Amino acid sequence: MFSKLAHWPEQRLPWLLLAGIAFILEAAALFFQYAMDLGPCVMCIYQRTAMLGLLFAGIAGAIKPQNVFARVIGFTLWAISAIWGYLIAAEHIAMQNNTDPFAFAGCAFEPNFPAFLPLHQLVPWFFEVTGDCGNISWQFLGLSMPGWMQVIFAIASTVLFIVLVTRLVFAKKI
Repeated sequence: MFSKLAHWPEQRLPWLLLAGIAFILEAAALFFQYAMDLGPCVMCIYQRTAMLGLLFAGIAGAIKPQNVFARVIGFTLWAISAIWGYLIAAEHIAMQNNTDPFAFAGCAFEPNFPAFLPLHQLVPWFFEVTGDCGNISWQFLGLSMPGWMQVIFAIASTVLFIVLVTRLVFAKKI
């Protein structure tokens, strides 16, 4: 079983699956924003950006999965995006759960993207901040949106770890 899993990164379908899941989650974010009128806060936008990283990781790996360079790019994007997304979601949860009335629980009104790539200005319908980080306007099974995002990014990180470990142990390569 593990030796079969170790060879999945050399196939296109698992990479497309990663990209497809990320795409569906991005579409869900847009549904929440436009159909349910839940405006994204800056932390939501950062989590959305991390999810785009997972989408690009899947695309990078799917381009030529037999090529070690393509896999390394895919694995690197996957790791950065999943871990960064998890940390941002955790910070967002902390903002929502802050009960100190003297603490500043708000967040920025504009994302801090690099000056050479102001995504919130280039693609405002996707990256514009219209919500507040402290508001909990949606919950499912006791978790708010960043709670579910933390679960999703934790799963993405765990799957990456399992794939890399089985790859190194059973295939003896990246």
